[in-house]
Amino acid sequence: MSTTRPRVLVTAASRHGSTMEMADFLARALQESAAGRRCGLTAEALPIERTPDSSRFDAVVLASCVYAGRWLEPARHYAVEQAAALRRRPVWLMSSGPIGAPPFPPDEPHDAGPMAAMVGARGHRIFPGRLDKQLLTIGERAMVTAMRAPIGDFRNWEALRAWAEEIAAEVAGLGTDSSAAPITAPS
Repeated sequence: MSTTRPRVLVTAASRHGSTMEMADFLARALQESAAGRRCGLTAEALPIERTPDSSRFDAVVLASCVYAGRWLEPARHYAVEQAAALRRRPVWLMSSGPIGAPPFPPDEPHDAGPMAAMVGARGHRIFPGRLDKQLLTIGERAMVTAMRAPIGDFRNWEALRAWAEEIAAEVAGLGTDSSAAPITAPS
């Protein structure tokens, strides 16, 4: 990590915009956090389709919405293509997708564990998402209806803000050692 202001990339694969909105919020929350303000942390949210160069940042949050129990292909592809650079800096994974209370589906994405291992992620968090029937394709609407999935916006902005505080505190505490061993955070 640079000895100047740490830079954090928040990059997301989003099918209908909800996960990208969460990435934008997380980037702002990282900068506005107490630790972020103390160390001058800057954060940038970029769509994963723009293939941001993770080596230009001191830390990375890699996010994807989850469909049918998996991350979107652009997020999986990005993780594979950037794996070497990602392993050299602190990385956190974020999944967006469970909806309703209790969360549906309740399981962790199938590819989260292998991806976390591949990039040396310090943690993986799952946050509730949004399901807006108006934004869905005909096929997606049929699947949502068949599964009786709850419709609505279930995103928890305060939980995202709290996670941003945790990440910012860890990034601020790294000083110049971004090669510290990955730690495990609760999902």
